[in-house]
Amino acid sequence: MIPDDPRADRCYPRRVLARLLLLFTVVPLVELALLVQLGRVIGLAPTVAIVLLTGITGAALARWQGLATLRRVQAELAEGRMPAGALVDGLLILVAGAMLLTPGLITDAAGFVLLIPPSRAALRRALVEAFRRRLRVDDQVVIDTTWSAADEADRREPGGPAIDA
Repeated sequence: MIPDDPRADRCYPRRVLARLLLLFTVVPLVELALLVQLGRVIGLAPTVAIVLLTGITGAALARWQGLATLRRVQAELAEGRMPAGALVDGLLILVAGAMLLTPGLITDAAGFVLLIPPSRAALRRALVEAFRRRLRVDDQVVIDTTWSAADEADRREPGGPAIDA
């Protein structure tokens, strides 16, 4: 199908529904089957211990990395820069934490992979590129600008409200 084809937009909800169906039905069933199989091989108590240990460890790692990312966002904002990369990292860390709190071996592995900074950086680059392709700008002029607190102070009258330009 051609990207500019009007039918492409009508197919999008079906693709999203198919992915959500896969995510919320097939993945939990596979996870359950793996946990049952692991329980048969190593026993119930060690299987439950693995699930609890990965959940607790993952939550602690996600919290630690999430707080470090929050400090990075604050530092970049204080410097007057847009913290786009740090915000995407924060989102990926949030997803990793959710995956690690979900019982299962596949989601735990995916969550731990997202907590590894080089793999998270590779996924972040891929996501940014995918967003750029989906959000193309045709025949529009984009004006890039910056802002600082000094600019805002220059626009205020002494003792009065900000002047709208």
